[in-house]
Amino acid sequence: MEFAAARKRLDEEEEKLELLFNRKAGYEEEGRRLREDSLNVQDIRDNRNAILQMDEYIAYQKVQVSKAEAELEKERQKLKEAMQERKIQEKLRENAFEAFMKEENAREGKEVDELVSYTYGQKRR
Repeated sequence: MEFAAARKRLDEEEEKLELLFNRKAGYEEEGRRLREDSLNVQDIRDNRNAILQMDEYIAYQKVQVSKAEAELEKERQKLKEAMQERKIQEKLRENAFEAFMKEENAREGKEVDELVSYTYGQKRR
């Protein structure tokens, strides 16, 4: 269950990063348009500041994605270990059942031998 939650968190963080890249691209396009249309210096500065702010947000979000990836890998390892433990337990259970069946077959064989010996002994009398 933790693996699924970690996977979901990574997907969410990657989606946030993608949205930031798209937003930055929008600001860059707006900056090109502002430089082509009229030279309003304040609008161009505001646009440049917005792009720089997006760069900071993107850098932060990349760190968040890396953290989510690390958490996902940790959960993947825990899941792998749990699956290996389950396989070991199943194998031990199979071995115990096989040992039980061997003992049971040996006991039944012994009972049959005793019954045959008893029957043979009764006929000789």
